[in-house]
Order: sequence, then structure tokens, then C-alpha cells
Amino acid sequence: MNKTTRIALVALLCVGAAACSKKQEVKPAPPAPQPAAPVTEAAPESGRYTPEDLDRDACLRQRAVYFDFDKDEVKPEFQQIMACHAKYLRDRPMAQVRLEGNADERGTREYNLGLGERRANSVSSALQANGASASQISVISYGKEKPVCREHNEDCWSKNRRVDIVYTAK
Repeated sequence: MNKTTRIALVALLCVGAAACSKKQEVKPAPPAPQPAAPVTEAAPESGRYTPEDLDRDACLRQRAVYFDFDKDEVKPEFQQIMACHAKYLRDRPMAQVRLEGNADERGTREYNLGLGERRANSVSSALQANGASASQISVISYGKEKPVCREHNEDCWSKNRRVDIVYTAK
């Protein structure tokens, strides 16, 4: 178990302990507060992700990894997202993910296709480093062909420099 995963588990246990202690304090009160704790703690208590967690879990809902201009290294701030998605893939051996590499409009078509592929491969490597299986991952590059923003400024370009994580089988 890597350090990031251990830290996440400790944080979840702390939140679980706090929720349990609050639940005990509220126990004499009417039963209305009690359903809140099980709903928020259901996934962490089981320890395994389910397909429903793709929409419920805040970490798994983040399915875009952004890159700096002309770079293909996964930024440190996206390591937790890599760990969450890798855990989901470990927990769900039949799950399949497609990593769609993208680039901004600057550069030639060929250069951007290559850059998008390198970015998607970088995300694939990060997922595999966190325990995901290579057989669950496919990589494709769209280069600059599928922008999410069409303006011609840095803010817009930064939104297009990304890898989208798309689950093809949950």
C-alpha cells in the first residue's frame, strides 16, 4: 500500500470515528440524524468501490487530468485522483477505462496527436504505478481535435491540455 493510499485511509477512518462519535451523541435525539452517517460512510466502510461510487465519490468524479503547456508529466496535485481511479480499477477487475489525450490548438496536428498520446500514456503509467492493471487501460489521442473551450487565450488553452478518464465498462 503506497503512502498516498495509507494517508487517504487514515483520513477516512478519522472521519468515520468522528461520524460515529457524533452519532452516539445524537442517539437520544429523534432518529432523523442517524440516516446521515450511514449514507456518507457506506463506501469507506465497505473498503471497496462499486460502480455507483463513480458518481458519488468526489475523487472518482474528477475525470480530467490537466497539464502544463508542452508538458506530458502528471502534476503532483493529480496524484490523489490517480490513486482513487487505480483503486477503483483494482476493486473492479472487469472495469475498463479509456484515457483520451488532448492538446490545445497551438502546434501542428501531428505534434498535438503525439503530445496527447504521451499525456495519456503518462496517466496510464500513474494508474499502473498505483496498482491498476494495464489490461484495463486503453489510450487514444485526439490532439487538438476535441477542445472543451474554443477561445484563443491561455485560460481556454489550459482547459484543453488534458487527459479525460472515460469508463467504458464499470
